[in-house]
Amino acid sequence: MSLVRTNRNLLPSFFDEVFKPDWFGGMENYASSVPAVNIKEEDDKFSLELAAPGMKKDDFNVEVDKNVLTISAEVKSESEESNKENGVYSRKEFNYSSFKRVFTLPETIDSDKINASYEDGVLLLTLPKKEEALPKPKRLIEIA
Repeated sequence: MSLVRTNRNLLPSFFDEVFKPDWFGGMENYASSVPAVNIKEEDDKFSLELAAPGMKKDDFNVEVDKNVLTISAEVKSESEESNKENGVYSRKEFNYSSFKRVFTLPETIDSDKINASYEDGVLLLTLPKKEEALPKPKRLIEIA
């Protein structure tokens, strides 16, 4: 007598293989995500770094309204791979993506002096603190 091992999970395995997210090629690009953000506090300012590679500075919209900072972007792009001999597309994809991040600013931020720059796929916002919020230097108090 011999033991024969059977796979009772044949159907789920079949579906896992056939319906992989990238079974037709490139499907993994359709997953949408919100860009990651790093926020660093320094003595005189906050720095906000938003990772958004592949975008242009014109894609971003940065607004401040009533101590609420909103960063949004919308990108519309097309990529094509075609058979140039007879003009029949073997693949044509349209990609539209957008995101929106909203931050409540502390009252210590001088919202009139916020600066933004975009370089190497990172949107950097500098949020300076108000003068009254800056740390005061140590002072020696003389005893009378």
